[in-house]
Amino acid sequence: MWFMSPNKLQIPSKEEALAGRDAPLRISGTHFVNGNPMKPPFPDGMETAIFALGCFWGAERLFWETDGVFSTAVGYVAGHTLNPTYEEVCSGRTGHTEAVLVVFDPAKVSFETLLRRFWEGHDPTQGMRQGNDIGTQYRSGIYTTSAAQYEAAVASKEAYEAVLTASGYTGITSQIIEAPDFYYAEEYHQQYLAKNPGGYCGLGGTGVACPTGLVATGE
Repeated sequence: MWFMSPNKLQIPSKEEALAGRDAPLRISGTHFVNGNPMKPPFPDGMETAIFALGCFWGAERLFWETDGVFSTAVGYVAGHTLNPTYEEVCSGRTGHTEAVLVVFDPAKVSFETLLRRFWEGHDPTQGMRQGNDIGTQYRSGIYTTSAAQYEAAVASKEAYEAVLTASGYTGITSQIIEAPDFYYAEEYHQQYLAKNPGGYCGLGGTGVACPTGLVATGE
C-alpha cells in the first residue's frame, strides 16, 4: 500500500522509497502511431536517449512528431522503486520522474536537434514542477546513452542557460546523467495523446530559442 508523500517536492532516499516489484508492467510493445517496436532490439544504427520535461503525454508527442525518430515510449526514470506504477510515482515516494524514451536514426535526425526540441519544449528552470504540474515526477532531465550524448547535452545546457538568464530566467535545474534503468509506464499512457486527441497536455516552453550553433560546440 502506498501513501501520499507529505513533501512531493523532495526526492525520497532509497531507504524511504517504496520497494516496488520484480516484474515489469506489461505493455504491447508496439507504437500506436507508427507501428514500430517500443522495446529493444531496435534496428541496427538506431540510438536511444531519455528526456524528462514534465507530463510525459505531451512530451512523447513532441518527439514522435520529429522526423527521424523511429519510436518513443513513456516511462519512469531516475528513481529508486523497482517497476513502479503511475500511482506510486505520483505519490512522490519512488523518486522517479516521468520520461520519454526516444529511439532515433542519427542519419536522419541529430541528437542536437532532439536537444533543441527538449529545451524549447518546456521551462527547464522550474525545479520540481512544470507549470501547474507540481511534484518530483515533473522534474526536468536528460539521460544519455553515450559519452558523445553527455558532452553534447552539457554543452547545450551551458549555451541555453546563458540565453535564458539574459532573458530574465533563473538557472537551469535539469539533471544530466548517464541513463539509469527505464521502467515502461502502463499501456494506456503510451502515445496517450494519439489515443485521446483532446487529452491534457501541460507542455509549455519559455519562448526563448535555443541557439543552434552553440548546442553542439558549447562555445
